[in-house]
Amino acid sequence: MQIHSHQEFDPRSNKPVEQGLRRVLDRLVSTMQRDALIRQTTNQLRESLQADRVILYYFYWQWQGQVTFESLSSDKYSILGSTGQDNCFTDEYAALYLAGRIRAIANIDQESLESCHREFLQSIQVRANLVVPILVPKGLWGLLVAHQCQAPRIWSQADIDLMQTAAKTLATDYNILGS
Repeated sequence: MQIHSHQEFDPRSNKPVEQGLRRVLDRLVSTMQRDALIRQTTNQLRESLQADRVILYYFYWQWQGQVTFESLSSDKYSILGSTGQDNCFTDEYAALYLAGRIRAIANIDQESLESCHREFLQSIQVRANLVVPILVPKGLWGLLVAHQCQAPRIWSQADIDLMQTAAKTLATDYNILGS
């Protein structure tokens, strides 16, 4: 027979409430740290690349997602909250990014693209883009994307390497792995 202290069974004890508050606080701190890292990463990338826009497209469901972070050279390029074209990001595209695909498009008007993809890019003022997957053990967490809106642009290997390094940094961060 095990004897427990009176305090363990005290109905006035706030232990469950305190534990719940601790979990909420830990989750909040983790979210704030994750958001700060993503914000810092997108800002540094945009400045280093001298791009018009760098975004994080986060997948919240099976190939459904939205732009959750952006760094802009001008507010006129804001697409925060954009979800993209319905049914344009297919399982085929997802499989390519899951395999580590990096897509550098110098000029969207001259690239072989699905019409829904080209129309979407045109609607958000994209002239050139660079897309790198953020791969976590669970799969495709998101896409890190640089946009050139003012003119076409040839992305250098250094640009691609920089984006890949940033994506790997995000993918290995504890606060992202846990989300």
